Amino acid sequence: MIKRGVSLYSFQEEYFLRTMTVEDCIAAASRIGALGIEIIPEQSIPGFPVLTDKFVDEWFGWMERYGTTPVATDLFLDTKRHPDRWLTHEEQVESVHRDIDIAVQLGAKIIRMIINTPPEVMRSAAPYAEDRGVRLLLEVHAPFHYKHPWILQHLDVMNSPALGLMPDMGTYVKRFPRVVSDRALRDGAKPELVDLIVKTYDDHGDTHALMDVVNYRGGGPVDFGLARQATHYIWSDPRDMLPYMGLIGHIQAKFYEMLPDETEYSIPYDEIVPVLVEGGYDGYLSSEYEGNRHIQDAYAVDSVEQVTRQHAMFSRLLG
Repeated sequence: MIKRGVSLYSFQEEYFLRTMTVEDCIAAASRIGALGIEIIPEQSIPGFPVLTDKFVDEWFGWMERYGTTPVATDLFLDTKRHPDRWLTHEEQVESVHRDIDIAVQLGAKIIRMIINTPPEVMRSAAPYAEDRGVRLLLEVHAPFHYKHPWILQHLDVMNSPALGLMPDMGTYVKRFPRVVSDRALRDGAKPELVDLIVKTYDDHGDTHALMDVVNYRGGGPVDFGLARQATHYIWSDPRDMLPYMGLIGHIQAKFYEMLPDETEYSIPYDEIVPVLVEGGYDGYLSSEYEGNRHIQDAYAVDSVEQVTRQHAMFSRLLG
């Protein structure tokens, strides 16, 4: 019952370089068999936050032409829109209402609520979302997890059918992403410190002490950056999702490097997908490729090939 999809975020390198249009991205997703489309309106819609009739007509034309389905939009809560103050609670709720309307215009039933969305904003926006037939799903993003106080505060307000969770599979990084450590080496990091950081993470050591250790070892800015990055990755048991399956409406299938054998270097999907099946999850696995930014300095990025490999893996794991 699990379905396969893709976030157009995965093709950001090619879209930015204008080698792929939004239509090209949708066509590629269709060829891959990732038929559920997730879009970041700010990234992919000219004139955002205004949607023209022309774009909306093209959007639904593409859905029909390529046999795809609009599934989700990604919301950013721009709390620092004004240089001298944060958005008030009322302004934040109004901003969410705007993005709910955009999702409805695009035919999407799910909105990814970015992790920094306060729980009280979720609660206040829920009635409007329910009226519009849209679910607001909080992104459970590393380094957060289901027992973190911030997530627990959100769970306390999730008493509306319009509210739920969207786990990001970046919470299941079992090995330090190789593309990230290799980039640090190319940027001038000390090999011995890179080895230390990677080994500490892979051995489930104290990554929060790495900043001090790097300082004691005379590390430079790149070394400090890598040590800081190590605190943003986490590994936890995928079975931690099981108690929350009733709230989970969408999966962001994060990945950094799909290998030629169609496995992910850092994230063990062979341990994750069976848990989703066991829990009765019937939403989308939506590809989210983030390796592009870590290799673009040295290699040509081929996001389509990377997403293709991930979906070959999904096909295998889903039988």
